[in-house]
Amino acid sequence: MREVLAEAAFQLFLDRGFEQTTVDDIVARAGVGRRSFFRYFPSKEDAVFPDHERCLADMTAFLEEADGGDPVGTVADAARLVLRMYAANPEFSVQRYRLTREVPGLRTYELSVVRRYERTLAGYLRERFEGERDGALRAEVIAASVVAAHNNGLRSWLRSGGEGDPYAAVDHALGMVRGVWSGADQGAALPAAEDEVVVMVARKGAPMWQVVQRIESALGQG
Repeated sequence: MREVLAEAAFQLFLDRGFEQTTVDDIVARAGVGRRSFFRYFPSKEDAVFPDHERCLADMTAFLEEADGGDPVGTVADAARLVLRMYAANPEFSVQRYRLTREVPGLRTYELSVVRRYERTLAGYLRERFEGERDGALRAEVIAASVVAAHNNGLRSWLRSGGEGDPYAAVDHALGMVRGVWSGADQGAALPAAEDEVVVMVARKGAPMWQVVQRIESALGQG
């Protein structure tokens, strides 16, 4: 029934427009009563995103069952559950993406859903980094980075009309996040805003004196 109502609602949104469609229109199309609609969806907006509650539950369960490995890799894998949900029905996902671009209220609702995913990932990371220096801050930053990277790749695929491999762009974006945060010294403080960071590349096998000389030169001490 949930899927029947969601399908009826979405088709009406496409045919008539979101604002012009009422709950009465939806239940008439689905052949059920108003009470049936509100048993499954608190509002019209929820009918546009019928699968996010289940995906949030799946993500929570995934994180609860995760082993003690790389926490950044774990939250990146958890984010892929959202991609899998979108990729399971490309046509619907592309239509929904276009609809949310046209209706400001749906865009606001979508952002609230994204924030719930981010809070779920950050909660897991806070537990993993508990007691570590800047642990809570690191958890928030990494969770936001994972969500931003995932959404960048996902929306690129949606804008293409669902063409090609949806996982390629997302995996590339998430790989950047893992490259920055995975394996980092979790006990180290984040660099202060005013700190200078010097990146130096040396040839493999270069003698240590040469490496030190190049660092001193970069720091203006040579």
